[in-house]
Amino acid sequence: MCTETFLRLPEEKRGRFLEAAWGEFTRVKFSDASINQIVRHAGIPRGSFYQYFADKEDLFAYLLQSVREQFVQLFARLLEENGGDIFQMQLAVYDRISQEMDPGQLRDRFIQVLLLNPGMDLKQLIIGDPDASAAPLIGKIDLSMLRRKDPAFVRSTLLLTSVVVMPAVMDSLTCPERRTERRREMEEQLEIIRDGACRKGMCPWKEHKRRKV
Repeated sequence: MCTETFLRLPEEKRGRFLEAAWGEFTRVKFSDASINQIVRHAGIPRGSFYQYFADKEDLFAYLLQSVREQFVQLFARLLEENGGDIFQMQLAVYDRISQEMDPGQLRDRFIQVLLLNPGMDLKQLIIGDPDASAAPLIGKIDLSMLRRKDPAFVRSTLLLTSVVVMPAVMDSLTCPERRTERRREMEEQLEIIRDGACRKGMCPWKEHKRRKV
């Protein structure tokens, strides 16, 4: 991550550097991104780069962390708007990112990074450390709708629903014509997580688990 030297830079100089970095990482895929291009557009000596970050991987991780923080803020806001309902929140996340979200900044950069780096782990990009990302959200979740209320179970539910939503989001961004179809598929998958796939009384694995205990 960034050094104290970077954090102490004047806001204007720090912002210019980050804009140059975003410009490079949204111009070419990560493996082709050039530190020389970043420092040239930022108007700083190459040596200054290494006073701020260890390497381009370090800088890219810093930028992605800023994206994750904005996504967590979005999730928290949508949880509140949907009364703490995890499942409705995830549908709202899909709608907001695929259709509306700040077209001038986060959404455009997010789409471009995905398009340039098709093998990138989308869950890692948005969620990162599941525990750290879930922490600000746990207290906003309506626990009355969950069959267990311990933090580990709540985190697992949040992660499972996110795993459903992330590929759908990526599909909606790269193939906008499938947006409606992918939302229907995602609703069904979220319903399976919420209600289970077995008919009532028809889950033999549960009975087997009880016998083992």
